[in-house]
Amino acid sequence: MNIPFFLVIIFALSFFEAEAQNFRIYPSNVTQTETFIARHPTNPDILFATANTINLNTGFISEGIYVSTDAGVHWSGSDTCKGSPIGFHKGDPGITIDKNGTFILIRLGFSPGLYSHFSTDFGQSWSYQKRIAANDQDRATLTSDIFPASANYGRTYTAWVRFSPPYPMMFSYSDDGGLHWSDSVQINAPNQRNQGGELAMSANGTVNVCWVGVQSSSPFTEDFVGFASSTNGGTNWFKKENAFDINGIAGTLSQKSNIRVNGLPRIDIDKSGGVRNGWIYIVSAQKNLSPAGSDPDIILHRSSDNGISWSEGIRVNQDAVNNAKIQYFPVVHIDFNGGINVLYYDDRNTTSDSTGVFLSRSIDGGNSWSDFEITDHNFKPQSIGGLGQGYQGDNIGLTSSGNMLFPIWMDNSSGIYQLWMTRVDITMLEFSEQRNAQKNKYVLLQNYPNPFNPATTIRFTMHESRITTLKVYDLLGKEVAILLNNESMQAGTHEVQFDGNKLSSGIYFYRLNVDGKFSEAKKLILMK
Repeated sequence: MNIPFFLVIIFALSFFEAEAQNFRIYPSNVTQTETFIARHPTNPDILFATANTINLNTGFISEGIYVSTDAGVHWSGSDTCKGSPIGFHKGDPGITIDKNGTFILIRLGFSPGLYSHFSTDFGQSWSYQKRIAANDQDRATLTSDIFPASANYGRTYTAWVRFSPPYPMMFSYSDDGGLHWSDSVQINAPNQRNQGGELAMSANGTVNVCWVGVQSSSPFTEDFVGFASSTNGGTNWFKKENAFDINGIAGTLSQKSNIRVNGLPRIDIDKSGGVRNGWIYIVSAQKNLSPAGSDPDIILHRSSDNGISWSEGIRVNQDAVNNAKIQYFPVVHIDFNGGINVLYYDDRNTTSDSTGVFLSRSIDGGNSWSDFEITDHNFKPQSIGGLGQGYQGDNIGLTSSGNMLFPIWMDNSSGIYQLWMTRVDITMLEFSEQRNAQKNKYVLLQNYPNPFNPATTIRFTMHESRITTLKVYDLLGKEVAILLNNESMQAGTHEVQFDGNKLSSGIYFYRLNVDGKFSEAKKLILMK
């Protein structure tokens, strides 16, 4: 039976909308915040998520254990990690799933230190705590080597910042699923306080870690990103104390009830086997340092040589620069096809006291981006009483399985912060872009092809007739081409051809201005 093409489009749009419906993964009366999500290495249907969980009535703190065995459609679990001693838990969990399917969780304790638990039955029961480090430590993150060709196949790594001068990055590993851990060692020797810290594995078994150096006074603004990697399981490290400069957003957002925010880096590695296999990507929230504007933007840096050198910053969110819209709490995930996916809070489509959640995606290594709003409702961030000035949690999560993305975040629209998520089919994102073009008044689409030589097509959609200007600029802001100059354009979708034959290879920007009603810029790359 032949199905008309327009019915295929309608079905695809409906399918994406169904997949993109937002839902709470474990509705309860307990505050859930600061979430991570992990995918099983051999069973793509098994997902493991966690969160800080706080009972505001009793003061009880733990770590959420949330599990899906059907690729995120249904979830079960508990707001309490039941690894003994239960009353000793202090939250700040990190999680991973090792090659054997063992769930491993790391957390803080009320007796200062860093502790771990493991589960061999998909989170139903947990081991007694194992202390990895004593004294005050910052949140630790985890990753596991799930690559059979690696010399340390099956090893699980953890890294964190020690809360005593000089505030270095610390490191430990387990070769038996979290039953035992190596003595903790210091990765670096900072001359400026470290904060954050996140791990990611390369497909060849290299373990990579990033962190920030922060300024010495409150609000401890993130000043630069440090990076280290080890090709022999943590015995030796290649280190760059300052891999690249940033200007993070540490502090509070007055527009959003003075919630506390940060610009801490998140990292992932391309393990697709494609043309950018092994490339390292780090994202952070920044402002007042180009290409970030005067309001918080999401900035990506990448390395194609194992962290030896790093690119200049690349602005991920594609709304207009300096438009007083706020993006924060990014997380980056590279899917099986090598696509870069960045999840973050974004208020571009709502009022300044509220926010939605956006996903930006790049399929060309970060050269160009498409933005998608994945939330079906907005919420108004508020601080959680009794948990420190402006606290609402410090991070959100993202992973994938096959062609499905699993973004997860905290949202207080139910009355308290709970974990919300959606299932996003990567193949449907192109249809979502068409849907947004129909829903929004004005949409500037990514040029195609990109990179290009020497010509490319720029498309945009308007809901009404307006005077329109479309210009191309170089990286210094110099005008290099005028494609439309105060021309009257009718409602609908338009295509404009740009010929870069007279320009040299490089990165340029095209900006659409619609009669003072709309302004947006996107990046294009001329590659001769």
